[in-house]
Parts: sequence; C-alpha cells; structure tokens
Amino acid sequence: MNDTDLVSDVRIGAQEGDYQLERASVSAVLGAVDRGDQGLLTMLMDPLHPADIADLLEQISAPERRDLIRLYDREFDGEILSELDESIRDEVMAILRPEVLADAVRELESDDVVDLIEDLTLVQQDVILDALDDSDRIAVEQSLTYPEKSAGRLMQREVVMAPEHWTVGQAIDYLRAQETLPEQFYHVTLVDPRFKPVGNVTLGKLMGSKRETLLWELTEAVFQIIPAMQSESEVAYAFNQYHLISAPVVDEDERLVGVITIDDAMIVLDEGHEEDILRLAGVGEGSLSDRVINTTKQRLPWLAVNLVTAIAASLVIAQFEAAITQIVALAVLMPIVASMGGNAGTQSLTVAVRAIATKDLTSSNMWRVIRREVFVGLINGLVFALIMGVVGLIWFGSPTLGYVIAAAMVINMVVAGLAGTAIPVLLEKFGFDPALASGAFVTTVTDVVGFFAFLGLAALVLL
Repeated sequence: MNDTDLVSDVRIGAQEGDYQLERASVSAVLGAVDRGDQGLLTMLMDPLHPADIADLLEQISAPERRDLIRLYDREFDGEILSELDESIRDEVMAILRPEVLADAVRELESDDVVDLIEDLTLVQQDVILDALDDSDRIAVEQSLTYPEKSAGRLMQREVVMAPEHWTVGQAIDYLRAQETLPEQFYHVTLVDPRFKPVGNVTLGKLMGSKRETLLWELTEAVFQIIPAMQSESEVAYAFNQYHLISAPVVDEDERLVGVITIDDAMIVLDEGHEEDILRLAGVGEGSLSDRVINTTKQRLPWLAVNLVTAIAASLVIAQFEAAITQIVALAVLMPIVASMGGNAGTQSLTVAVRAIATKDLTSSNMWRVIRREVFVGLINGLVFALIMGVVGLIWFGSPTLGYVIAAAMVINMVVAGLAGTAIPVLLEKFGFDPALASGAFVTTVTDVVGFFAFLGLAALVLL
C-alpha cells in the first residue's frame, strides 16, 4: 500500500462517518512521523475529526507524541485540546509553539477555555489568558472566580438574549446585525429590565413565527434557571430530569451571567457514571494515559483497605480452626458461601449507588427498596441453598453438612441484600461518597457473616 492509498483510506473512513481510529491509520501516521514526511502527515491528519486526533495522541507514547506535534507544526484545532485526557493535555500544550497554542485557544468558547486552564498553575493560566482578546479574557477570569465543579465553571458566557417585549422581527434583525454569535446555540433567552431571565424561545419557533409575534408568546413551557453556585452534578441531573437543551445561569442577584448547553451537561453526566464505575472498583479516576507511579498511588490505598477486610475475615475463620481441622469439607465449601454473598452484595450495591446518584433512591422509598433487596436475597438464597444442599449431600455424603451450607447460604444472601443497599445509603447520609467507600464495607460484611454463619453452624451441629 502506497502513501496515496493510506490517505485515501483515512478519507473514506471519515466520509462514511466512521470516526473510530483504526490501527492502520495510527501506523500510517507514525510511519510519516518516522520518515519526517510533513506533507504526508498533514494529508493523513487533515481528514480526521478533532476527537480522533485526540484519541491518536492518547494512544501513542510520549516521545511519539512529541515528534508528531513538532512535525505537524501547523494550525492546531482548539477542539483537540478539549477532547484530550487531562493527564496528557498539559504535555501537549507544553509542546505546542506559543503562537500555535494561542490560536488554538482563541477558537474555543469560554466554557471550553475554563475547562482547559482550571487545573493549570497560575503561570500556565496567564500564558493562556494572555492569548485571548480582552473581552474573552474577562469572561474566563470571571468564570474562574466560581468554585470548581459549579455551574459558574461549567457555563459559557456567550449568551443570546433579547428583551421580553420584543417581537420576532426585532429579534431576527438583531441577530442578523451581530458580527459574532456563539457557534452553537439553541435558544434566545428573554430577560426583563433587570436582566433576570424569564423564558426561552427555541430557534425553530423564532424562525417559524410571523415577524409581529411577541417573543413572550413563544416561550417554552419547561424553563429552568440554574444558580451559578449550584454543583455541576445537580445541573446534569436537571438536564436529564427535565429534558433540557439549554438553561440560563444567574448570579446571586438573579441576573443572567451565562448559559449551560446540553452537550456540557451530558459530559458531566457521563463523567459521573464513569467515576462511579471506577470508584466501585477502587481505582479512583485513573486513565490509560496515567503514569505507573500515579496509577499505583490511586490503587494502593484501596488495596490496603481490602487487606484489612481480608484479615478481619481470616480472624473469623481462625475462631473455628478446630472445626476445620476435624471436618476438611468445611475448608472446601466455605469460600462458596462467602463468594455468593459477595456477588449478591455487589449487585445490590451497584443498583443502590446508581439510584442514589440519579436521586431515584430517597428517604421516601428507602425502606421499600431495602425490603425488596432483602426479599430478593432471601429468594435467591433459598434457590441456591437447595442446590448447595444437594451438592453437599452428593459430594461429601453428609445430609447434615448439606443442611448447614444451605442455611448459611440463606443467611448470607439475605445479609448481602441488606448490606448492599443500606451501607451506601448510610454513607451518603454521613457525607461520604457511597461509590468510593461502599465496596470495602459490603465485602467485609458478606465475608464475615458468610464465614461465621457457615463455620458457626457447622461447629454447633456437626461437632
């Protein structure tokens, strides 16, 4: 395959809407970098979507990344920086020539610039801010005064607004006269004389109505105002709950200061889902681009917690050392009881943590949900108790041992359903992140109860 074929393959993929970066494309790009062929590299990179270029930069090694960026050495789409994982974004920005970085940043909306620089040092922030026009710099600096993870940080300052008494014709004439409008916007926000937002008019209704129609007659029925100090998780919940497309953001005096659009809200929602999944596994907020030492630091504390819980379970086992010595079958069967309880607890835990995050699990339905999970655990426990009772009888020829493991299975499955739901609820009430801390507690409970129930019943019945 020659260079022309490689370029053709990349372009065909983009034309067909397949933006997934193929291995062949990565190899072709790295081949051009190795040969120092700037022309070929430019032809390969130009058809790619900014998100695909970001994926490419994340997939290759740091030296390859440096060589690629230096050889590319041309206009750098600011959207690429927005799409990059935070762990390598700083590295890429440090490689870019100052004038290229400045041009890239100028292309971005204010909310994207804030997201780009909020984790940088003050010196690095000044470099980016100096590249902006005065009005854009003021807007970004004002957004940075709001707390992290707040609506004020998430919003973009570019707002399309109109007085509530205007007509459709006045609004259209006003929009046409503007030299700069946001690249994407979905509503015209109506404001009163105090700049307090009073309604949204969709562009579809605006363009489909007669010029003499008053704007306030076209406002949407669902209208949510977001306080600038509200947490971004609450913002994402509001967008998901009320099916919003965009929402105005107000300051403490209820004056319009910005707007949040659905794309930014959904990014927050997706990040929240991803964080929950990672935290349930005890791996924090790591990514494939993190360095070995950073990944180790993130995982080590929770492995240490797991070690402590494992020791606690071992201490329970140690109390029944005599019974295990006399009946070897106990050592063979007891991991089954603990494992089944652990899996059942994880199922209830996952459902509960997700329900807490989406506000589906509240104080009004908490006990009903807990009862449901306990009954589910009871039914599942009875089913598997029957199975394990038969297994114990056939495997070891002891009906009594079958009864013991069956009873222990029921007890642990019931406790697993209770712990998997109740523990995250309690942690959330005490201000802890249920996704981050619940797993270790649920595992400890199911292990300790499983071992204690099985070995305790065995010592009581069989000895």
